[in-house]
Amino acid sequence: MSKVFGARAVAVDGYITGRDPGAGFRLVAAVAAQGVRSPAMTRNPDRRTIMIDPDVRRVLDSTSLAHLATVLPDGSPHAVPLWVGTHGDHIVFLTGPASRKARNLRRDPRVALSLTPLDDPFEPVVIRGRVIEWLHGDEAWEIIDQISTKYIGAPYPRDEERIVAVVEPERQKIGVG
Repeated sequence: MSKVFGARAVAVDGYITGRDPGAGFRLVAAVAAQGVRSPAMTRNPDRRTIMIDPDVRRVLDSTSLAHLATVLPDGSPHAVPLWVGTHGDHIVFLTGPASRKARNLRRDPRVALSLTPLDDPFEPVVIRGRVIEWLHGDEAWEIIDQISTKYIGAPYPRDEERIVAVVEPERQKIGVG
């Protein structure tokens, strides 16, 4: 079954394909009641987690730096560049347990991430989600070393305490508009 929603989005077999640059993924909300789902809303039935779009995963698994936005206690934004990776259908990043971003995320787990692909800076990736878990100890260091090896070719130094934030993506967008 196929339905057309605007000039650039088509629903095929219950999934929305294409992007509406003027409305972003707001189209998803408008048609969700009709039983049509976007790939960004696709849920893995085993984990009840939104699956990462393959094009988004490609950028997350590259060495592109991400910019993380969190909310400060006074409500203003706080943005920092950082290394990111994927762990199953989640996005992961490392930080210090007492860092400003960790304190912000313990108070308000909502995040926004943006990445610019190395091979096409005019097709940025924007992700919104929330931190659903904090990993510590050996479990965290395994992920930290994977991320560090991706970016610098070596495990992360053990001279400072580090933890891993696990982010469940809620929205994924590729491109400007």
